[in-house]
Amino acid sequence: MKPALVTAAIAGALAWCVATPVPLAAQQAANGETTSSVPRMPDGHPDLSGVWWGGADVGGRGFGGGRGRGGRGGPPPVTFPSLYNAEAKEHAKTLSDKDDPTLNCTPTAFGTMNVSMWDVGAVGQIVQTPKFVIMLTETYHGWQIIPFDGRGHRDTVPPSNRGDAIGRWDGDTFVVDKTNFNDQTWMSAEGRVSFHSDQLHVVERYRMLDKDTLRIEATVEDPKVLTKPWVVPTQTLKRAPFDQIMPLDCNSQDVKELIDAADAQKKK
Repeated sequence: MKPALVTAAIAGALAWCVATPVPLAAQQAANGETTSSVPRMPDGHPDLSGVWWGGADVGGRGFGGGRGRGGRGGPPPVTFPSLYNAEAKEHAKTLSDKDDPTLNCTPTAFGTMNVSMWDVGAVGQIVQTPKFVIMLTETYHGWQIIPFDGRGHRDTVPPSNRGDAIGRWDGDTFVVDKTNFNDQTWMSAEGRVSFHSDQLHVVERYRMLDKDTLRIEATVEDPKVLTKPWVVPTQTLKRAPFDQIMPLDCNSQDVKELIDAADAQKKK
């Protein structure tokens, strides 16, 4: 073959390689996704149903699958309070553990471990139907019903601790949009001062990587108190070896010691 023809042939082959898109299956494999094993509903959408946790009880061996990006030696993670504007920072200085709403069995607006479904716990359950995704948490009688039939946010319900949620499918990713929060909760608990305003807006993206792995990404906006949106560290949850959560009820007697300790701190 003549040199000119060889050059043309090589150029044509390179052009074909560049123009040919990488198959979706190859992209998913590169990302560690094996969607062929993902359970699906009759409508074809992934079935998110199951009990999801980080791998073990809090502090237990194997826990950590839900802690997101960032390891030892890396930069400290960006948190919700770290993005407070000047006014919010000054207000935060007036608050401490004694002001934590969860001491009165009030849930968080998001979740102490950066998983909203968990609230202040480390286990949650999803029940999916043809029209709703229902998220349940073991703590504080927590639940949220998320319709994904095209309806918009309700304008006839009062603001609430966990907000009003609607969902939609973006391919195999379930997108949840939450608005209409009150300002009576914190984002987190356990003394982590993280108050928010009634302008809180949360968008979450749930995607199953395989039948036993759920990845969650979230972005939180609050123009009244934040200088910019908070991109929540990505969480990777595992399917738990049990299929039902248990209720961990909360009342003032359960947290009396915590309240007393917070009150003693206040008097110092």
